Amino acid sequence: MAAENAFSFGFHTLFGDPLDLSRFSGRPMLIVNTASKCGFTPQYKGLQTLWQELEPRGLVVLGVPSNDFGNQEPDDAATIGAFCERNYGVGFPITEKVHVRGGAAHPLFRWLGEQGGVLSRPRWNFYKYLIRRDGTLDSWFTSITPPGAARLQRGLRRIVGDMPGG
Repeated sequence: MAAENAFSFGFHTLFGDPLDLSRFSGRPMLIVNTASKCGFTPQYKGLQTLWQELEPRGLVVLGVPSNDFGNQEPDDAATIGAFCERNYGVGFPITEKVHVRGGAAHPLFRWLGEQGGVLSRPRWNFYKYLIRRDGTLDSWFTSITPPGAARLQRGLRRIVGDMPGG
């Protein structure tokens, strides 16, 4: 598959509705593979904060649940959605649960691995990918980089523009 950019892909939401990323064309994105039972799960709070602060400036935060690492997202869509809302007030879009690694990986994650190189492929939950307004990969960050980290904030500044507090 020869995709031009991240906006060439689609998912379904947790509710089963189509979620074509082309609807976000022209907007910067932060794509994160997520899990509800992971040591990094509290990062949902920081992701929600980014969404609240930067969505008015165009940023799309997209959570992509996956059970590929340590069986840390075993639940169904309804349970995942309720968990995210109840515990972290998540309001940003969350996709259906998909695979993010291996031969069964969702095509977006295969594309991200091609664009960013072998080390950019998720090796655990909460890998983060910054997508420019033109849909190209700007940069990626491992699980240990929290949403408030200076490196990630610099990347967001690059793709969103000047930000509050910066």
